[in-house]
Amino acid sequence: MALYELRVYYCVPGRLPALLKRFDTITLKLWEKHGIRQAGFWTVLIGESNQALYYLLQWDSLADREKKWGAFMADPEWQTKRAETEKDGAIVAKVVNSILQPTAFSSVK
Repeated sequence: MALYELRVYYCVPGRLPALLKRFDTITLKLWEKHGIRQAGFWTVLIGESNQALYYLLQWDSLADREKKWGAFMADPEWQTKRAETEKDGAIVAKVVNSILQPTAFSSVK
């Protein structure tokens, strides 16, 4: 049974477009390189904050997450490109993440 990681990025006001561009043009390609699987991305249409990005990552296990996420975060290309995207200031003010496991009756396993 797979594990899912729910990550919520609360952006600095006005910086959500920069975050979306970074995922679309940089992050997803690097995730592919490291074998990180995304299970969906969402922005808030109606809710508490329209400056947030929600997404799910799928992992085979906690060890799988540790190995792949650690390699991604240590990747020199990610560190360089992330810094370039933040040259005009921080994009994300706060990150909240949770590791989720499907219930026996979940349609997602």
